Amino acid sequence: MNFFSLENDCFFGGFVAAAAVAAEEEEEEEEVMRMLVVLLLLCLLQGGGTAAHVDDLPGWLGEVQPEKKVQSSGRIEQVVSNFDPTTVIQLSWKPRAFLAKRFLTDSECDHMIQLAKDKLEESMVADNESGKSVKSDIRTSSGMFLMKGQDEVVSRIEDRIAAWTFLPKENGESIQVLRYQYGQKYEPHFDYFHDKNNQALGGHRIATVLMYLSDVIKGGETVFPSAEHDGGPKDDSWSDCGKRGLGVKPKKGDALLFFSLHPSAEPDPMSLHTGCPVIEGEKWSATKWIHVGSFEKQRPKSGECVNEDDKCEEWAAYGECKKNPAYMVGTPEWPGACRKACKLC
Repeated sequence: MNFFSLENDCFFGGFVAAAAVAAEEEEEEEEVMRMLVVLLLLCLLQGGGTAAHVDDLPGWLGEVQPEKKVQSSGRIEQVVSNFDPTTVIQLSWKPRAFLAKRFLTDSECDHMIQLAKDKLEESMVADNESGKSVKSDIRTSSGMFLMKGQDEVVSRIEDRIAAWTFLPKENGESIQVLRYQYGQKYEPHFDYFHDKNNQALGGHRIATVLMYLSDVIKGGETVFPSAEHDGGPKDDSWSDCGKRGLGVKPKKGDALLFFSLHPSAEPDPMSLHTGCPVIEGEKWSATKWIHVGSFEKQRPKSGECVNEDDKCEEWAAYGECKKNPAYMVGTPEWPGACRKACKLC
């Protein structure tokens, strides 16, 4: 089919309509081209015998669409996200790294900080041989893990991540919220594993989504020292660490996506990255690690009366059933670990 022929009423009509809109509203060339691409897609759908409508491509004009819940055969309910792919900037192909501007709203950033700030503990790293979590001077931040689907806001963010990465929601770990104060850092490291123990559930980490929950006056950049290019000259607003490779400044609401594995599933050594020391201000971030396979642990079916930890009764005595209900009691998507101790069954 020749879409540039006058006989093609669909495309030619769309071209005339787009030109008219451009003339009337003085649209920029880039905007007109985007409209033409969408019109061409609609024509293709129509030509293929499928009824097409503008509503089939929500958000193509930049409008905000409500997020809709859809049925899922798995335990985690998926939601059609209103993620806007036009906000994404390609940073690098080696490693594959992308930046989404305004991925989170200010209120979503503040909400995750509020959930985490009273539960922070010293951050750990995975030992390369045993796979166990150990303390290390390599990583000096403090943090905590949210529960999957802990509340509507967290669940919405997890759905948005799945929509952006095209990776199943169940392949992700729980979001880890981190705080970096003056001088705190995370030295160069890989997100894929060097031991077999951590690959037993879900396999390697294939991708990481790093969300910035606060602005930082200076420092705190995320840097890829082995990247193919360094992103060009950097001014004095960057820290010395931030100038040592391809860097991303922490900006509240932005999110960085990078892949730790090649499309062949082989580890990508260029994905080596570091969290530069905070020089001025405070850095809050939230990380979602995503695995090759499902990261869903086998949990008791909803309603089963069990304690999954020997300390459940002790925690319940300290009032954790009310203080930390997401973990102790559970959420609609995730049964609690101490249902018996909280006397729910």
